[in-house]
Amino acid sequence: LSSGSMDLNYQPIPDRFELRQAYPNPFNPSTTIEYSLPMYSELTLSIYDIRGRLVTDISKGLMSAGYHQVTWDASQYSSGIYFVRLLAYGVTGKDRFESKQKIMLVK
Repeated sequence: LSSGSMDLNYQPIPDRFELRQAYPNPFNPSTTIEYSLPMYSELTLSIYDIRGRLVTDISKGLMSAGYHQVTWDASQYSSGIYFVRLLAYGVTGKDRFESKQKIMLVK
């Protein structure tokens, strides 16, 4: 960068893995889930029902480091409590992160 100019595409890299609280929560029919990855990671972002059964994988695969968000449209699902689970492995194989949170669909 030359002095006096700004890189408008600059995106800071988070210093840790994080699954942020979904919003809105409770929700109808969709909620936004935000998470951060400090490194290139193999990721699975899943929704489970109250009995622990997998409902859907919202996002799966290799993801770049940074701040990410995804919206889950639950219009085809019934009211109730669900769980968001983020599982991420840093590509070095040394870093593993898992976090869960409860969300509530109210129709």
